[in-house]
Amino acid sequence: MKKTTAVARRVALVTIDLICLLIIFAVAAVLEQFTYKSTFVLLDNIINIIILAATIFGSRFVLSVYTNIWRYANSKAYLLLVLSDFFGGVAAILIARSLGTYVGFWQNASIVSLFNVATLTLRFIYQQFYRHINMRMNYINKIGVAIVGAGQIGTLLAEELMYNEKSHYRPICFIDNSPIKAGNKIFDLKVYPESDEIIETIKELPVQEIFIALPKIDNDTAYKLYEFYSRTGCKVKLYDLPVNHNEESDNGKRVIREFKIEDLLFRSAMKVVNPQMSQYYMDKVVLVTGGGGSIGSELCRQIAKRKPRHLIIVDIYENNAYDIQQELIRKYGDKLKLDVEIASVRDRKRLEAIFENYRPQIVFHAAAHKHVPLMEHSGCEAIKNNVLGTYNTADMAEKYKADKFILISTDKAVNPTNIMGASKRMCEMIVQSRTDSKTSFTAVRFGNVLGSNGSVIPLFRKQIEKGGPVTITDKRIIRYFMTIPEASQLVMQAGFMAKSGELFVLDMGKPIKIVDLAENMIKLSGYKPYVDIDIVEVGLRPGEKLYEELLIKTEKLDKTENNMIFVERDTPHTREDVEEKLKVLCSAVEDAKGELGSEKIKLAMKSAVPTYRDPEEVNRDAEKSDEMKNIKDVTENE
Repeated sequence: MKKTTAVARRVALVTIDLICLLIIFAVAAVLEQFTYKSTFVLLDNIINIIILAATIFGSRFVLSVYTNIWRYANSKAYLLLVLSDFFGGVAAILIARSLGTYVGFWQNASIVSLFNVATLTLRFIYQQFYRHINMRMNYINKIGVAIVGAGQIGTLLAEELMYNEKSHYRPICFIDNSPIKAGNKIFDLKVYPESDEIIETIKELPVQEIFIALPKIDNDTAYKLYEFYSRTGCKVKLYDLPVNHNEESDNGKRVIREFKIEDLLFRSAMKVVNPQMSQYYMDKVVLVTGGGGSIGSELCRQIAKRKPRHLIIVDIYENNAYDIQQELIRKYGDKLKLDVEIASVRDRKRLEAIFENYRPQIVFHAAAHKHVPLMEHSGCEAIKNNVLGTYNTADMAEKYKADKFILISTDKAVNPTNIMGASKRMCEMIVQSRTDSKTSFTAVRFGNVLGSNGSVIPLFRKQIEKGGPVTITDKRIIRYFMTIPEASQLVMQAGFMAKSGELFVLDMGKPIKIVDLAENMIKLSGYKPYVDIDIVEVGLRPGEKLYEELLIKTEKLDKTENNMIFVERDTPHTREDVEEKLKVLCSAVEDAKGELGSEKIKLAMKSAVPTYRDPEEVNRDAEKSDEMKNIKDVTENE
């Protein structure tokens, strides 16, 4: 049915053009006769019009002019029409002369030119008439928008909104900071200058939403634009790449989307593009423990892109493991050799069976208990899963001759004030002590991960959806944040660069006040903080401190080839020293196995990890720390 309609449309268009050509030819012939008193030769004129029609329409068909839908035609379609008529006209003149029926060069040139102008004009009038009628009809009950940015991206967006029947929006005006554009019109839409007066101007116009349509904006600029245009009372959106885009799937296609908290408070996520790193993981056997978790599953996605010979996912929680398994099967099918093993890193014999069977060349160890308050109460589990699990996995990697072992650590391991952080510091010690191994052991340390399981953003989002209040432990508390893909890519980059015993530290950017995070999430949801939704302090949780240590202290870190990755200069413990510490911890676990609390575990941890301190001691002097001073200075300057 659609094919029949298309053919009928082309036949109709060709018929109209042919009639137009005949009329122009007849008028030209009459004018030629009366103006120049020339003799009218019927046969020559008939042959001439046949040749003109054949060459012009033939040229149009060759260049596919009639396949265009002229209501949506662009400049390319009009240019093809001009070129086809030019080539057709030249061919007609040459053929007529060779046949000896040449009527006159200027007559044919005039006919072709007039015909081309006439068909161009008819098509343009049709296009504009269609757009005008369609636009008028479509503007009914549509949302009025102002577009910030009158450049290529903004104008393309405006055109799409104006002429797309399915669009829910109608552009009202542009806003641009260019003095050349301000005061002029684009698509009959006025371009207003970006100034303080624009806020009141927008309030007077029928604008309900504002779209930011700029080529590239960093997060600081996005935050300023959002804050500025929110003063209009309109909803502010981005015309940007999707939040979950990646370099392989988005193809540069922009969408209209809501601002996310990631767009405002955090630095722009960095993409690690390193051909050598990608080549390193190609055709390797890679095993990921905790492969179903937030970081582990993203590591699996990143590894799968690099075409490994074999990817093995190890996780104790079968639901998460199943989810990432099915995702990778859907995406790669038989192109990815994938196995999933449900196992606990605590189970040494089960781990040995897995390593003996698969013989991984690269091991990413992401399996861990990470929730501070829960581990503060269940300290035995932190030791068994985090410390002994790391020890078991490292032993198996060493025994079965893996090339590299990469531990995922945390900023909470730096001068820890809780059992979870202390357990991760102990994991780092285990890894750093193996400098004499043929397996290269490395640890990578970074801060909070945006959107990870149990992180603060999903919690705040749920509290806002329920109408509040949003609960924070302390309004002074600050944290470092990084996106999951960014963290995973940097971990892989560190793994590629690792030699043996290094402790890599990722640059997390500026720390964020959690209260700022809560306030902005409330604003993004369309509410006013402390008016529509309250923010309530509930007190610090057990083991929690007001700040995490600043991860980038250049006097204690060495630079790497990647400016986001540093190596901490830290004297490693010996294997013997680590073994003694493990004996202390195992003894404490045995002594505390009949108890629910963790006091014996805390004492053992303080013995094993010299930098372990009580949170009260750290928080009492928090205001004197560089981290808290820096965040205070930034806040005051803003």
